[in-house]
Amino acid sequence: MTNIMLEVKNLKKIYDELGPSPKIALDDLSFEIKNNEFVCIMGPSGSGKTTLVNILSTIDKATSGIVNISGASIVGMSGAAKAKFRKKKLGFIFQNYNLLYSLTIRENILFPLIINSIGEKEWQENLEQVTQILGIKDILDKHVYECSGGQQQRAAIARALISKPEIIIADEPTGNLDSNNSRELMELFSKINHDSQTTIIMVTHDAFVASYSTKMLYMKDGKIDKILNRHDLTRDEYFNEIVKVNAILSNN
Repeated sequence: MTNIMLEVKNLKKIYDELGPSPKIALDDLSFEIKNNEFVCIMGPSGSGKTTLVNILSTIDKATSGIVNISGASIVGMSGAAKAKFRKKKLGFIFQNYNLLYSLTIRENILFPLIINSIGEKEWQENLEQVTQILGIKDILDKHVYECSGGQQQRAAIARALISKPEIIIADEPTGNLDSNNSRELMELFSKINHDSQTTIIMVTHDAFVASYSTKMLYMKDGKIDKILNRHDLTRDEYFNEIVKVNAILSNN
């Protein structure tokens, strides 16, 4: 059995391809992510990070190329097939949480299971597991507006985990958090990555946040400009390497 969770080959995305001013957002991208890797994607504004994540999330289409997730090709999938694949394989964490304020924390977390008609016994077991990991059992019956930003972010993570996805895609998850909550969140991500054997793909501009990953992809002009692996580096050493790479590549 292959240990490759994500395979991207010769991926291109061109907006307004037939128009007078086509824009190349992704330019012949190729890379792999293994099972249980924690990968961060960095790069300047306009480098293609959001476009790449949108394609991996199956909410945007590639112009050409290959994208295989967990052995399944998502390029050319029908809309219905993509929706089913997204629900089964992927979990999402957003900068703005995207929680429903009219629901309790419990109802927000369980929402993906309810719309997928998962049986009560299974969702009760899943709820017990994720709330134990995230330490939010005591806020399950509170409404969103009664919870702090850190608690809301943990609820958003629980919602992403509740379906036991193979990949979590996080877009600037610490963007609205202070430094203490950002550190706590990244420690949780590391724990989830280690304990749940879940592959994580995270977009961030923050070198400190990126230092919790096991691999960093630096994007520029729609291409992967640098791949940095943590290997046996301490987190502080890895952080320093990320800062150096960002400084060098952003000035080139």
